[in-house]
Amino acid sequence: MTPRVRRLALPLLTASVLALAIAACGGGGGGTATEASAKPGEKIKLTVGSFGDLGFKPLYEEYKKTHPNIEIVESIAQFNDHHSNLVKRLATNAGAGDIEAVEVGYISTFTAQPGKFVDLKQYGLDKRQSDYLDWKWQQGLSKDGSQVLGLGTDVGGLAMCYRKDLFEKAGLPSDRAEVAKLWPTWEEYIATGKKFAAANLPDTKFTDSPGELFRAMVNQAPTGLYDAQDQIIVGTNPDVKKAWDLSNQLTQEGLTAKLAAFSPPWNTGFAKGSFATIICPAWMTGFIQEQAKDSSGKWDIASVPGGGGNSGGSHLMVPKQSKHPKEAAELIDFLTSKDNQARVFKEEGTFPSIPALYDDPSIRNFTKPFFGDAPIGQIYSDAAKALKPQHLGPKEADVRVAIGNGLGRVEQGKQTPDEAWAQVLEDVKKIK
Repeated sequence: MTPRVRRLALPLLTASVLALAIAACGGGGGGTATEASAKPGEKIKLTVGSFGDLGFKPLYEEYKKTHPNIEIVESIAQFNDHHSNLVKRLATNAGAGDIEAVEVGYISTFTAQPGKFVDLKQYGLDKRQSDYLDWKWQQGLSKDGSQVLGLGTDVGGLAMCYRKDLFEKAGLPSDRAEVAKLWPTWEEYIATGKKFAAANLPDTKFTDSPGELFRAMVNQAPTGLYDAQDQIIVGTNPDVKKAWDLSNQLTQEGLTAKLAAFSPPWNTGFAKGSFATIICPAWMTGFIQEQAKDSSGKWDIASVPGGGGNSGGSHLMVPKQSKHPKEAAELIDFLTSKDNQARVFKEEGTFPSIPALYDDPSIRNFTKPFFGDAPIGQIYSDAAKALKPQHLGPKEADVRVAIGNGLGRVEQGKQTPDEAWAQVLEDVKKIK
């Protein structure tokens, strides 16, 4: 199967639009599911709302072989549109799918509205708890832990993808073990970037843009944008400010290609070799392979500066608007099964959230010729085992948008880092 994009960048979303829509949702009640379990032989249609190709299409076809009465229609939108539209559809109690995919940056926004979603426990899916990484399971629960609102698909353990050929042209090591030694810290990653820049390779920068690197740095910290009491701590958490300063240092040193993640020029940049490194959660490997079809063997994967971390991952949820919640829950159970998470990883690159797979030889020994037969299974298994998840606040996505916008203003030369930071803090204060 050809890998397809399944993540889009948070900073492209207008924070005020999302905030207004979320406010309209409130926290309570909402639409009531019409329990319409299919009668024997009755044809029903299940709609699945997603923000990219999650790799489920072959699974849909397999499922329909044993459930001939089920029609599955997948609706794919851009990342920002998908999540903001879901917020609005929950607010109006109309238009949501039978199943909705939710990225981790937004999961706390929706689990804070348990009245809008079906408790999957009533269909027996609490039995799946023992399958999952504990923190991944917890992310899908209501705030009080009493309801199962979503089942996890994947996790985004971090690594760093890099162009071996460009490193060699710049006089840098290209072997993945030697490359990892170049950047045990983010400061040394920047120092390596300066060495790369000194080679003056034409039309090539060290990295794409600072946004996803900032996200990775923050995700490595013990505490991120929120504290455990759901208070935004952007202005007081030194790890956030350090990530801000380092990300902007990349810009100021001229090490970024100024290509906003998942924009058309960024897509083209893979094929052109416009940047030599990119933060690389497991799901990114499929995207690179799709966008840089003619670069097989030129890309490789090394460990990420600063240790482990997570960026991305999703859950599947059933809005109460669904007319067929039982059948939707059964399909979620199938799509997130151990075997199917393993299958999607091998075909799409999205890494399973089921730890029993991390020592499975078929996963751990998995390699990809495109990445020079890099031991992808081992790299991401080890990354997943090392993950130390953060607490995610109810407006996590809004806060990330405000910060991403600030990084963009610096990269575009519209503000200095200090000016942009001051505006970020003011913008964050408005997020309630």
